[in-house]
Formats: sequence, C-alpha cells, structure tokens
Amino acid sequence: MKYIITILFYTGVCSSISSQHTFIEDFKLKWQNAKEYTLEFARAMPAEKYTYTPTPEEMTFGRQLIHMCGNMIWLSSSYLDAPPFGKDVDHPSEKKEDVIRLLEESFDYTARAIEKFPITMLDDNVDFFAGPMTKRRVFLLLTDHVTHHRGQLVVYLRLNGIEPPRYRGW
Repeated sequence: MKYIITILFYTGVCSSISSQHTFIEDFKLKWQNAKEYTLEFARAMPAEKYTYTPTPEEMTFGRQLIHMCGNMIWLSSSYLDAPPFGKDVDHPSEKKEDVIRLLEESFDYTARAIEKFPITMLDDNVDFFAGPMTKRRVFLLLTDHVTHHRGQLVVYLRLNGIEPPRYRGW
C-alpha cells in the first residue's frame, strides 16, 4: 500500500510539473507571436501620426505603445523576478523608431524573464494592488494588457484610414 501511495504521489508531482512546463512553453510561443503582431501595428502607423489621439482624454498612438512597454517591464521586474530594465521608460522619446525599439526591447526583456522563470513558482502568490494572485495569473495579465491596448490601436489606425494588421491571436 505504501508503495502505491508513493507512486501516486510522484505521478501527481511529475504530472503537475509537466503541465507547468507546458504552460511556460505555450506562453513563450504566445509571447513571441504577440511581439510580432504588436510590432506590425507599430510599423503600420506613419511616423507623423504617432502623436495622433482620437480624443483629448486618450493617449496618443505612441503613448499607447510606450504604456504597453512600461507595463511589461513593471510586471516582469516586480512579479517575475526579472533584473532591473536598465533604461529610463518614464520619459521616452515618442519618435516612431524609438518607440519600436523600446517595444522590441520590452518584449525581449519579458521573454528573458519567462525563459529564466522557475516553473515551480507558477502557483506562488504575490501581493498585487488588485488583490493577491498567483504568478501564473501575472503571466496571463501580461498578454491581457497587451491585447487590450492593441485593440485600441485598431481604432487609431482605422480612424486614420489605415487597415490594421490581420487578426491572429495564436
């Protein structure tokens, strides 16, 4: 009986680690695709339209992208144990080429954090301003936030007569 319990225990542990590993591998692929897709949006808007805003209350097109970068860096460094970013993101340039570079660097920064993230910590809880959550949920928040702002960029592009990149969410 003790032998059976031991086997069941180790089977459960191995199964859990395997599913966590699968989650990380799936997330890495999703993150790379999100990077490429978001860069298509950034490249689609002409440089002179990076200061475009549909209403005074909204962020400019460039600020939307910069905001996405700041969130990636904040979540990665605060909750996924990434080292400091090493670059000022509080007052970045809004020039198209600078924003695109920051976007690439921010996605890559988070990708490195994901690559080094210990899978055994996915279910660890963190204190988040909206309440406690697991680090796994922080991963999900990363993609949700990017998707939210990329959706806003669809409108910015359309209001400027630019067809947004074809949807792909994989």
